[in-house]
Amino acid sequence: MGQKRAVLVGINYPGTDGELKGCLNDVARMRRCLVDRFGFDEAGIRVLADADPSTPPPTGANIRRELERLVAGARAGDTLFFHYSGHGLQLPAESGEDDDTGYDECIVPCDLNLIKDQDFTELVAKVPDGCLFTMVSDSCHSGGLIDKTKEQIGNSTKQSKKNQHPPSASGTCTCTCTSLLRIIRGAVDSLGAHLPCHGRHGHKQSTQNGGKETGANAEAESSTIAGATTTTSRSLPLPTFIEMLRDKTGRHDVGVGSIRTTLFHHFGHEVSPKVKRFVEVMVGRLRHDGKLGGEEVEQPHALRTAVEQDARSVEEVYAGPPPAAAGRAGLGLPRNGVLISGCQTDETSADATTPDGVSYGALSNAIQAVLAGSGRKRGAAAATNRELVVRARELLAKQGYTQQPGLYCSDEHAKLPFIC
Repeated sequence: MGQKRAVLVGINYPGTDGELKGCLNDVARMRRCLVDRFGFDEAGIRVLADADPSTPPPTGANIRRELERLVAGARAGDTLFFHYSGHGLQLPAESGEDDDTGYDECIVPCDLNLIKDQDFTELVAKVPDGCLFTMVSDSCHSGGLIDKTKEQIGNSTKQSKKNQHPPSASGTCTCTCTSLLRIIRGAVDSLGAHLPCHGRHGHKQSTQNGGKETGANAEAESSTIAGATTTTSRSLPLPTFIEMLRDKTGRHDVGVGSIRTTLFHHFGHEVSPKVKRFVEVMVGRLRHDGKLGGEEVEQPHALRTAVEQDARSVEEVYAGPPPAAAGRAGLGLPRNGVLISGCQTDETSADATTPDGVSYGALSNAIQAVLAGSGRKRGAAAATNRELVVRARELLAKQGYTQQPGLYCSDEHAKLPFIC
């Protein structure tokens, strides 16, 4: 029997405009669950949580390091698990034509050094056959965080939307209108607001921070779910993220179009490989005048880590290398991964607090409830990944939440028990 190892990350962002309350509790509950229900050894569980000095800080570099260690030591028969509770962020991509969702979905470490969907795709592609990497992301816009993975439950990816809505007689008109709506929605999202989505009833919880923009001097509005439980969103509107990034870096000229170059300049070699590839492409285009983002740079030193990346176009940066190039690089498709997302890519996930002051993520709490409801009777069948997500959806709907968890994995893995 193989080893069972896990990385658990909880980030509440205390003292910031994006402060949450339930993320550390999610991690504590999941840690107990892994040990008591699934037989994990305490020594095989790594926890990164802010506001907890006994754990390493959940910076972008630390999270990547722990995940790389988790995968690097994996063997056939091993069980790998990653739980993330914290903010999610959508970045409008300069070119997302071949991306599953058309956006960069990200998780937000405590130092704002973003980890992106393509980073998770490349990580899971390294998981050996016979080993399974299960990821639960209780964050906003988490649908499709492992890009290029089959969507079993949800409507986040372009392929899913194509399958659900066959071409109409108008043909290209339908496609054009859909693309135009996506562009408009992305532009509105970048301003910290959401357009209503057809097919879902309206609720404050399903808009970023209760529908109220959270700027530097704005206070996040809470909404109320069943039983006087208050909720806030685990989503950072771009204006809030940009303001936090300005404070972090001391650069007050940061805008939507310069987020990636700002991250590269500030974090250097510790930045997301996807950001490095983007900067490498920009360096290639701007090398002749020695400027990047409007300022002089010393290319041999400041841009060394970017130039070392192998990317030939902006399209490749955002969609990842084409299959043939990925094969030459030794990377395959992320076939040994399972993603359970807190919501769809265009939705937000709730951070809830009960009248007694107990805080948690709505998805994390639903998972614990489903697992507890399945019981531990001898011979009782464990919930499969598909059953877990379906039951979590049903429970959240009964509780008044509008977020719809998703499942992304192969057909085979959808039928396996959760954390098998």
